[in-house]
Amino acid sequence: MRIENELKLGFKDVMIRPKRSTLKSRSEVTLEREFKFKHSSNVWKGIPIIAANMDTVGTFEMASALAQHQLITAIHKHYTLADWNTFLADKDESIYNSIAISTGTSKDDASKLRGILNVHSSIKLICIDVANGYSEHFVDFVKYARDNFPDKVIMAGNVVTGEMVEELIIAGADIIKVGIGPGSVCTTRVKTGVGYPQLSAIIECADAAHGLSGQIISDGGCKIPGDIAKAFGGGADFVMLGGMLAGHTESGGEIISRNGEKFKAFYGMSSETAMEKHSGGVANYRASEGKTVEIQYRGDVAHTIQDILGSLRSTCTYVGASRLKELTKRTTFIRVQEQHNEVFS
Repeated sequence: MRIENELKLGFKDVMIRPKRSTLKSRSEVTLEREFKFKHSSNVWKGIPIIAANMDTVGTFEMASALAQHQLITAIHKHYTLADWNTFLADKDESIYNSIAISTGTSKDDASKLRGILNVHSSIKLICIDVANGYSEHFVDFVKYARDNFPDKVIMAGNVVTGEMVEELIIAGADIIKVGIGPGSVCTTRVKTGVGYPQLSAIIECADAAHGLSGQIISDGGCKIPGDIAKAFGGGADFVMLGGMLAGHTESGGEIISRNGEKFKAFYGMSSETAMEKHSGGVANYRASEGKTVEIQYRGDVAHTIQDILGSLRSTCTYVGASRLKELTKRTTFIRVQEQHNEVFS
């Protein structure tokens, strides 16, 4: 047993200090970025915000909507090949810049991934997603994916420490998903006591990844647009959103009407709800590590995206960053006193 005494920070523990700026308007800010990758020959260009690969968020309908704004959707792994065929049948080539195919690490997952990519080889992005990215089996699957799909951009996670980021990049991943337990419907920290404050995880993991010409995704913990800005300011290359994109027309699940109001269910993929739906229940050797909530129906996601992107442009304006790429270099975080955290959370 050992104790680390170094201060670790979450989004609510800091704010971004404004700086002098030559920008006259938010319209002068460019949010689009272009990335080249360590292992893949593909180049990706767009706005680096990703809809999470949850079946209440990472839907085909969400992908169609977000593609119009140059955002990515990590499509959840429970669609069949027939579903993919139907979705892509009427889409033009531009959609391939805005979708990632998600997979677990089982033999069935590997077979399904290969089957989809054999038919739809134009898909550029693979998202290898597990709750615990520290297992040897996970690293081996990343190596398998790199060997078998050498031209694809591989996202892999989740982890929260620099040494594991480095191991996964060396194993063949291009982009590492960072975050254990910060999600609004994740109960891993409650059930297991395991986790890492998200902002510190971003800062430390970004440093490790960038030293090896890799990138990171901040996955989880963004509740408001300001959190997204803090994630980018801390060094994240991409930000993945779950709860902020749930509850919309394009989100998964049926609309629930109650007392004249409309809601949609949102749940973690390790929740009892998800395991009942996709695995027939919670296995007797494990516990649920997610919860189910009802989110008030928000209408079309386009309105939320406009709010998020407009807020992000405003952040850049406050610190004098004309491009999103410059935000981390222009960011100075100031710690917020503990008694004031509730106000800003």
